[in-house]
Amino acid sequence: MTQTLKTFFIRTYGCQMNELDSEIMSGQLIKKGLKSVDDEEMADLIIFNTCAIRDLAERKVMGKLGLMGRGSKKNVVIGVAGCMAMAKKNALLEKFSHLDFVIGTNNITDLSHVIDEVIETKRQVLKIDSRFEENLDYLATQRQSKIKAHVSIIRGCNKFCTYCVVPYTRGCEVSRPPESIIEECQSLVDRGYKEITLLGQNVNSYGNDQPEWNCRFHDLLYRLNSIRGLERIRFMTSHPVDITIELMHAIRDLPSICEFVHFPMQAGSNAILNKMHRIYTIEQYFEKVAMLREIVPNVSLGTDIIVGFPTETNAQFEETYEAMKKIRFSLSFIFAYSPRKGTPAKRWKDDIPNAVKEERLHRLLELQNQITNAELQQMLGQNLEVLVEKFNKDGKTLKGRTRCWKKVIFEGPANCIGTLQQVRAHSFSYQTMLGTLEGSK
Repeated sequence: MTQTLKTFFIRTYGCQMNELDSEIMSGQLIKKGLKSVDDEEMADLIIFNTCAIRDLAERKVMGKLGLMGRGSKKNVVIGVAGCMAMAKKNALLEKFSHLDFVIGTNNITDLSHVIDEVIETKRQVLKIDSRFEENLDYLATQRQSKIKAHVSIIRGCNKFCTYCVVPYTRGCEVSRPPESIIEECQSLVDRGYKEITLLGQNVNSYGNDQPEWNCRFHDLLYRLNSIRGLERIRFMTSHPVDITIELMHAIRDLPSICEFVHFPMQAGSNAILNKMHRIYTIEQYFEKVAMLREIVPNVSLGTDIIVGFPTETNAQFEETYEAMKKIRFSLSFIFAYSPRKGTPAKRWKDDIPNAVKEERLHRLLELQNQITNAELQQMLGQNLEVLVEKFNKDGKTLKGRTRCWKKVIFEGPANCIGTLQQVRAHSFSYQTMLGTLEGSK
């Protein structure tokens, strides 16, 4: 008897791109007639959309798959998608006999066919392509939020940083046609969405692979800014080499573009940046930051930093520490280095002891906390424009974010959700601003 799938559950690990891919897969499955459930025990189909960037995320998935192999539930179809699928491929199917399919990041459009093949043949299915073909039905995406949405504009990466698996798990850069992006964004605004985040491993490279379009990233922003009712546009991530003066002018001049740029530095030492193959010096990075702050004086900067990269000396770490002090990022994602299979850095000895990595990590986290607290202190008494997203955990207060990504909590009525409100900041706690509702924009 042919197995019939009625319900599905997707667990997502990793970045915003993975979150969006899960929403796209959900949309495909709903079109197929399945219903999404919040409890995996109630699902006929379970998909793990995985991340291979950090060792911890990978270990969580492997542990979960191992436990499911010892479970008693029968007739459930189990699949693995995402970057771990690209990195491990057949090895996953060989290790877990109960795993039904592995589908790569470039093949989520094939999800329905893969599931049909699993059910019909009762065999494990592997579907992995090295290059992404731009043929997804983005309009069917099943969004988790009704207020803000992620929109993919470019997939893959051509930079080949030595620590990163993305060029190998997501392939080379493939830009999405601007007309398709504009159509999706217009559809979202028509349905009441207020904020859109444009996603790509390197959004600044948008259009470089399609010069005949004559549409680079800043050109796309000008076109999206003309959509009436689109209140906010964010984007991430920006590679320092590719950020242009034209993009800086767009951030300054276009009302819908939020004044927040995620601008990964990764390290403050030229020797480590070179070993990472970041293709810029710290002096060039400082120049871009200074130019951006001159053109957009109220801009806030976010960054990624890796500590404990192979051969990093105490002196080289201090250069990173001093760079953070000099730039004063509003937001930092700081990680201890972990070697990833398939990357050039994996060939090098992971020679920095874990205790040293942790000590360096905590020093940077403490510095960032000091910088953030000083920034929040300066915001006290100001009126902040807040996009109200939902009720806070207490079910009473509301929460949202400013244009520069600061989280704000305040008391107000439920009808504020989904609107822009003016909130006067009176205090802060744990990097969250607390305020009083002043009124709508």
